[in-house]
Amino acid sequence: MSEPLVGSAGFAAAAADVIAELFARTGEGRPRPRLAPTRRVVELLGDPQRAYPVIHLTGTNGKSSTSRFIESILRVHGLRTGLFTSPHLRVFNERITIDGEAISDEKLVENWHDIKPYVEMVDAELREAGDVRLTFFEALTALAFACFADAPVDVAIIEVGMGGEWDSTNVADASVAVFTPIDIDHSSTLGGTIAEIASTKAGIIKSGSRVVSAVQVPAALAKIDQAAAQVGTHVVLEDRDFVLSSDVVAVGGQQITVHGRAAAYESQFLPVFGDHQGHNAALAIAACETFLGDGTVALDADVLAQGLGEATTPGRLEIAGTQPTIIVDAAHNPHGARSLAAALERYFDSEHIALVIGVLDDKDARGILSHLLPLSERVFTTQVESERARDAEELAAEVLHGSPDKPVYSYDSVDESLSIARDWASEEPGRIVVVAGSVILAGEALLVIEDRDWS
Repeated sequence: MSEPLVGSAGFAAAAADVIAELFARTGEGRPRPRLAPTRRVVELLGDPQRAYPVIHLTGTNGKSSTSRFIESILRVHGLRTGLFTSPHLRVFNERITIDGEAISDEKLVENWHDIKPYVEMVDAELREAGDVRLTFFEALTALAFACFADAPVDVAIIEVGMGGEWDSTNVADASVAVFTPIDIDHSSTLGGTIAEIASTKAGIIKSGSRVVSAVQVPAALAKIDQAAAQVGTHVVLEDRDFVLSSDVVAVGGQQITVHGRAAAYESQFLPVFGDHQGHNAALAIAACETFLGDGTVALDADVLAQGLGEATTPGRLEIAGTQPTIIVDAAHNPHGARSLAAALERYFDSEHIALVIGVLDDKDARGILSHLLPLSERVFTTQVESERARDAEELAAEVLHGSPDKPVYSYDSVDESLSIARDWASEEPGRIVVVAGSVILAGEALLVIEDRDWS
C-alpha cells in the first residue's frame, strides 16, 4: 500500500487516480454476461455483500428514483444506509453513498487500496484462462460492497447495472427484490421482447427474497411470478397489494396518498415532478414496509414525511435553471420519454419548449423523439462526450424524419447547444428549455448550468 496521504487535496488526487484505473477497464456500456469473476473477487474479500441485508432493484426506468426514496425513508427511520446507483451525473463518488452522502475521496481510496490486490489476483486468473480482466462495473461493484461493509451499513440499496441475472450486483442475495416497470431497452444485450428482458431481470429473485413490483405488462409479470414461484415466494404487486390512490399537483412537486401493505399514508408531499414519480414513491413505500416487517408494520407518518421530503432525484425532471426555466431529465428510452412528455404537459404547461437532445448509439432515438417532438417548438441536437454518442447531425436528420417542418439546429458541444437554446428561451416569457435523451447528457448539462451560474 502507498504512503498515507495527508489533506483533502492529496486524497482528491489519489481518488482521481483510482477513478482513472477503474475507467481504464472495459466500460459499463459493454458488460460481460458473467457472474463468476465478481463472485470470485468478493469471495476473496470475505463476501462483504453478506455483511448486511440487500434491497436489490431492477427494471427499465425508475430504478434510481425508487432507490433514492427507499434510502431516504430507511435512513430517517434510523438505519445506516448504503446506496449504489449508476451512472453518476456530476461526480463519480455519487455512485456510492453512505447515510445519504457521497463517499469521501479518502474512503474511496482506502477501500480501493484494500481490495486492489484481490482484484488483480482475479485479473491474473482470468487472463490465464484466456478471458478479459474484471470490467469497470465488476470492479466497481466489488468496491461498493467493500465500502458498505467497511462503513458498516445496516442495509444496502443496490441498483443493477444492466438486466439482473448476470449483472455483477447479483452476487448479492436480495432480502427484497424490487421491480420498477419493465419495457424494451438494451435489446441487443437483454433480448428483443419484454418477456426475454423480464426473464433476465427476474434473476435477482433468490431463495429467501421477498418480491415487490410496480405494475407490469402481462408478459413481464408472468416471468416475475414464475421466478418467485420457483423459490417459494410471491409477488407484492402495485394496484393489487398497494396502490397510489391519489396524486395531486402541488407547488414544488405533488401531494400523494398511498394505501400501502400495512397502512394508508395520506397527503404526503413529494418534492419532485411527474406522475411516474408518485408511482415510484408508492413502490418505495411498499418495499420499505416489506423490508421492515413483511408488510405487517406501518411506517411512522413523521418518518415517511421527512424521508420523502428530503429525497432528491438528480437529473430526473430537475428544475436546474431559472429565468428561463431549464428542466433536465435523464429520459434515455421511449418509456422514459413518454413519462417526461406526460409530466411536461401536466406540471409545466408550456407551449414553447426548446428541446436539447443527445442520445447514445445503442438507444432508440426515433422512439424517444416520437414522444418529445410533438411538445417541442424547436430542437437543438448535440452529442455527449462518449464514444457511444450519436452524431448530432444524424440525430437532426431523425428529428426531420419525424417532423419535417420542425426548426432543428445541431451543435457538437452540449455547452453551445444549451447556451443557444437558453438564449432563445430568454427572449420571451413562458419559454422553457428541456434537456433529455441520455443520462450522460443530463450530467453534462448540469455541470454547464452550475458553471454558468444559471440556477
